[in-house]
Amino acid sequence: MKLDIVNNFTISNESNFIRMKVAMMERIWQGFWQLSDPKIWIASTIPMFVAAALSYGYTKTFDFGWFVLALLGIYLIEIGKNAVNEFVDFQTGVDRFITEDKRNPFSGGKKTIVDGKLTINETMVIAVLTLLGAFIIGILIAILKEPSIFWIGIIGLSLAVFYSLPPFKLNYRGMGELAVGLAFGPLIMCGTFLLLTGTWNWEVIIAGLPIAFLITAILWINQYPDYEADLKGGKRNWLVRMGKENGLIIYAVLYGGAYISLALLGILLKNPIWLLGLISLPLAIKTIAITKKHMNDIPKLLEANQKTIQIYIITGIVMTIASILTFTI
Repeated sequence: MKLDIVNNFTISNESNFIRMKVAMMERIWQGFWQLSDPKIWIASTIPMFVAAALSYGYTKTFDFGWFVLALLGIYLIEIGKNAVNEFVDFQTGVDRFITEDKRNPFSGGKKTIVDGKLTINETMVIAVLTLLGAFIIGILIAILKEPSIFWIGIIGLSLAVFYSLPPFKLNYRGMGELAVGLAFGPLIMCGTFLLLTGTWNWEVIIAGLPIAFLITAILWINQYPDYEADLKGGKRNWLVRMGKENGLIIYAVLYGGAYISLALLGILLKNPIWLLGLISLPLAIKTIAITKKHMNDIPKLLEANQKTIQIYIITGIVMTIASILTFTI
């Protein structure tokens, strides 16, 4: 009888332990998926696709395997960057300072620590593992395919890590906008083109400019919902430094830079298809108007956040088509 009681107690404890382990793994997986946020990978996917299309138009060949490996490396950097940003913003209080009425899909990072999906230590482990994975992929590409890609990868990895991490904390010191524009524009474009062609040229750098301006515009408009929390947490991005009203001017300038770059590409490459990127100009004007009217009304402002992303996607599609045709017409 006593033996049965002991056995039942042991089985019950083991069952509870298994349930706890399963629950913990489910929590970590949900947190990892929320932290990874695959929908925002479009930010890096577009410049890689544009550069790949440009390389195909230039060489009439395409190395699918190396491209997919590079894409995986970039996605790992994206996850690692998210993880670093998540635990730094939690520790500085920026994510915790976001009030419930201002919480939305574009504010407060990925909210994994705030929501209890991940602990700080778990987030740190994810950061280390994903960034290490990206580094290993970069080493493999440098050794087996293109040695020069190593230095581009190191710059990109450094920008991702030190975007939030001390001692640089780029996004806390007014250099985050520049880092994002550089990384997602010319850096990814040149790296992808170099990987697929073994060289790079001025067309690739200029083609990275519209993307750089538009991805910075996305970052810029996404800082509006976080304005008060960033100010309180000491995140001195340029919107915090300038204020919402003056920030609207920069938002418009970023769009202007993108469309001027597209027009310049169309003229220099003698390919009018690049000018099709201007079809999103009326939408850009509308987002500026929405921001001006609702910069302090977050629920209504979110339309501008969404449309800025739509403009980025539309422009990316047009640029991909134009890139393929650049050297064929």
